[in-house]
Amino acid sequence: MCGRYTLVIERDELEERFDAAVRGSFRPRYNVAPGQELPVITGDEPDVCRRMEWGLVPSWADDDRDGLINARAETIDEKPSFRDAYERRRCLVPADGFYEWVETESGTQPYRVAFEDDRPFAMAGLWERWEPETTQAGLDAFGGGVDDASDDGPLETFTIVTTEPNDLVADLHHRMAAVLPPDREREWLTASDPRDLLEPFPADEMRAYPVSTAVNDPSVDEPSLVEPIEID
Repeated sequence: MCGRYTLVIERDELEERFDAAVRGSFRPRYNVAPGQELPVITGDEPDVCRRMEWGLVPSWADDDRDGLINARAETIDEKPSFRDAYERRRCLVPADGFYEWVETESGTQPYRVAFEDDRPFAMAGLWERWEPETTQAGLDAFGGGVDDASDDGPLETFTIVTTEPNDLVADLHHRMAAVLPPDREREWLTASDPRDLLEPFPADEMRAYPVSTAVNDPSVDEPSLVEPIEID
């Protein structure tokens, strides 16, 4: 799965990389967690980075709890929670790294996966708009604790598509975020059936390194989290 990621670049770098204006507030993020509002780029507004809450709530859901943070690439056109979004509401999720956890004899060790040069990339995403029957609180099931969406009006949420791991990530986890080829990112937004884009990104340009267990706490969001550490 992909349950935490990073987006540590500055606003102007994000806008230049994705050729999209950032709407609303933005700051570098070192420990992005589900339940938080984050920038995504949608097919209906490809020149804007808009904010949505991580944890997809299907439009037909009874309430806005238990948002889905990941969608398996192999079944996104079959599962009721994702089928319509795959057909009509795909999005790019900007990032520059994601975290995975490995079980060791001394406990669970987090690793950050990123490109060798830390360049930003786009993860494949799906998004939905949920209309409350009455005013309800925003999704808080994942305990992100910051940047919650307003409870006024429709709730817009997204999920990150996952695929089989490449050779690098396979040592850490049996799934990885679907990182899109840079020259085909817009195809994810516009093609009728772009499942061929969801293959594992080649491992030879990426690196994985251990980071502080402070990343386990979603309320901690500071530069030290992305620094490599020494482990025994």
